[in-house]
Amino acid sequence: MDKAHWLEVSLTVDGELAEAVADVMARYVKNGVVVESGVIYANAEDEGTAFGPVRVYGFLLVSPDLEEQRQKLVEALWHLGQIQPLPEPAFRVIDDEDWMASWKQHYRPIPIGERLLVLPAWVESSDPNRVAVKIDPSMAFGTGTHPTTQLCMAMIEKSLTPGQQVMDVGCGSGILSIAAIKLGAGHTLAVDIDDESTRATLENAERNEVKTGLEIGKGSVAEIRAGQFSLRAAPLVLANILAPIILRLFDDGLGDLVEPGGILVLSGILDEQAAAVQARAEAEGYTHVETAQMGDWVAIVDRKSVV
Repeated sequence: MDKAHWLEVSLTVDGELAEAVADVMARYVKNGVVVESGVIYANAEDEGTAFGPVRVYGFLLVSPDLEEQRQKLVEALWHLGQIQPLPEPAFRVIDDEDWMASWKQHYRPIPIGERLLVLPAWVESSDPNRVAVKIDPSMAFGTGTHPTTQLCMAMIEKSLTPGQQVMDVGCGSGILSIAAIKLGAGHTLAVDIDDESTRATLENAERNEVKTGLEIGKGSVAEIRAGQFSLRAAPLVLANILAPIILRLFDDGLGDLVEPGGILVLSGILDEQAAAVQARAEAEGYTHVETAQMGDWVAIVDRKSVV
């Protein structure tokens, strides 16, 4: 059998553009997108500090329809570049062995908070003191490498009371829901408007043996409020999305998903956007609990009024 070849597509961008570029690339790069930021680790237990530009890359299989897929990707990136200037994507052909080596070289175990450890699917945990979350990097966005995901996972660890029900709005790869269940959450609802994300969440749940405690559905705030799933509200709600989307979800009733006295964890927020997001949360009856930051990215923890 002939050896498979892949076309690597990569862009190096500022941190605030990484998620938007990854989202566009994920529509065409069927084997996953890597968001690779520079990280400084003080020691083996350090969570890491992000710095510098971010490299976003993925792979297209070299096949008869490669040029069509490449052109569609280039066109989509061009349209994104009309909103915010982007560099030209770089391309290079690599073989199967180099493709797999690229994934495995990038994905080292990532300790998060005091208890969590994100692992590539092919690595077994060597730390019995940490809760292992295994994610396949060749799947949907949300592999634990981006600061927004790490911040949100650390806040789950701090905020979750064992047995609590949890909602994950915009679940992506399912990494937050899986981490919550492994930390002791009760029934957990993970929703996303993207079919690829719900599929990835299911596969990652099976990989982590948490499928029983997880309800996965297509939708967002409106569908939850309409009663399309088993939960309409929960004591812990997670939304690791971009700030403009969080603000729109508040319009849809995001604040109503949290039970009185419950916790809302918001991530995917740039430092300069945090004040606007917090102001909107306070207008919805929330009080500030904590803000965590990694590089330019911020996660906000708020508590809903009991009145």
